[in-house]
Amino acid sequence: MHPTAQLRTEALDGPLSAAGLRVALFSGNYNCTRDGANNALNRLVAHLLDRGADVRVYSPTTKQPAFAPAGELVSVPSIRIPGRSEYRAALGLPRSIARDVRDFAPNIIHVSAPDWLGTAAQRLAGQMGIPIVASMHTRFEAYFDYYGLGALKTWAVTRQCRFYRASNRVLAPNEASSRHLIAMGIPRERIDIWSRGVEHEVFSPSRRDLDWRRSLGYADDDVILLFLGRIVREKGIACFADTAEELRKRGFGLRPIIIGDGPARRELEQRLGTAVFVGHLEGDQLGRAVASADILLNASLTEAFGNVNLEAMAAGLAVVSADVPSASALITHGVDGYLSEPKCEAFADSIAKLLSDTVARKRAGKYASVTARSYQWSNVLDDVILSYRNLALNS
Repeated sequence: MHPTAQLRTEALDGPLSAAGLRVALFSGNYNCTRDGANNALNRLVAHLLDRGADVRVYSPTTKQPAFAPAGELVSVPSIRIPGRSEYRAALGLPRSIARDVRDFAPNIIHVSAPDWLGTAAQRLAGQMGIPIVASMHTRFEAYFDYYGLGALKTWAVTRQCRFYRASNRVLAPNEASSRHLIAMGIPRERIDIWSRGVEHEVFSPSRRDLDWRRSLGYADDDVILLFLGRIVREKGIACFADTAEELRKRGFGLRPIIIGDGPARRELEQRLGTAVFVGHLEGDQLGRAVASADILLNASLTEAFGNVNLEAMAAGLAVVSADVPSASALITHGVDGYLSEPKCEAFADSIAKLLSDTVARKRAGKYASVTARSYQWSNVLDDVILSYRNLALNS
């Protein structure tokens, strides 16, 4: 029996065990900011510990972290990234940290970003004879255009290719990302899928709260357009604002809700005009706010998975997303959401139809919540354990 098949058979008898795994995880910013990548990594560490693994995390840290980290976190010396001070960068792997890794004696080294720390960890893994797992979290090369640095895109792509090729296993969030990795020259047999889950107890249509909407000045029949996520340029905030303006020109009286915060908040406030900014929310407050909107617009082109799409779908919203591979892996166009050419006029066309057609909007939200039910954190995190164990057994 193939080792992976054997492990899956074991899982049928109860929770999948991670006992015997010793994982050194290297993160660019494990809890400096709250974003999709850090959320996924913290969930993974908590799951590994719960299933019996030993885990130590190595990452830059900050005096004011966004949240308490899961597991044991070893701080790596770092500097602030110019222009994006909420993120930090380690300039390499100091000898003291390398000694700590050797003393921990991992049998898996997991790297999550193609930064200097990640590549240094790969070199250390090679010296120690330990298999390297890399996880893909975002399309880094797509960031540069948003900051006038398009000339660096080729360098970024080349760096990512080297990073993933230097890994024994690469965890892609979906098949679309897997194809992207294959195009980079990564052999298909070295790619496993690590999807994402959603907190169904938080994101649910049952969280919709008309009283909360009324407290913000919305009528019960108002259709609310939602932005959800960190307020940074690479999340498509300019296109979101332009789309809202285009819809207003067409006669729709929009007052969007913006859930999230970030360094570009003032920029979005100035461009968007009339809107309700509720800031960063968590837990029940977040679930209530998302479910109390009606249409999510996700104009981002940089997502590797699209967590906000999945969260809005689980909450029963009609989702209009840029037609990029990560979104098409989640959404069946015209059934549980809508995929659009990433231009404000095209987004406006899709949203205008939903604003005018209550039946279509509610039907899309209903099917979206059904689709989202299949995304369970425990299942997708078990897939990572299987990948680790299969790699360890064959190393």
